[in-house]
Amino acid sequence: MHDLSTMIASLRRPRLLTRAARIGAQDYDRERHLQRILGFGALPKPSASLIRLMELEREVNAMRKESDAAYSLVRHLDLLIAVIGEAQLYRASRASQYQ
Repeated sequence: MHDLSTMIASLRRPRLLTRAARIGAQDYDRERHLQRILGFGALPKPSASLIRLMELEREVNAMRKESDAAYSLVRHLDLLIAVIGEAQLYRASRASQYQ
């Protein structure tokens, strides 16, 4: 199994989808976005939420590739925005541990 940083770095998605997610991630609000995506309750640490988000995104991406009628571009963007936002928080928390 790869570590989280490697998993994030190896994520490859269509350029337009990635670009839209990066723009959306500028307004990422962890409490609001994660609660909508993962459900209500206590928010997990960035590493735990990132793993769950990447699992959900992988499933949605498979639907995209298969041209599944249930595929939702909005849901896919929401997940990618959250992945980018949580990845930034994860990197920041790791950087603060080494200072």
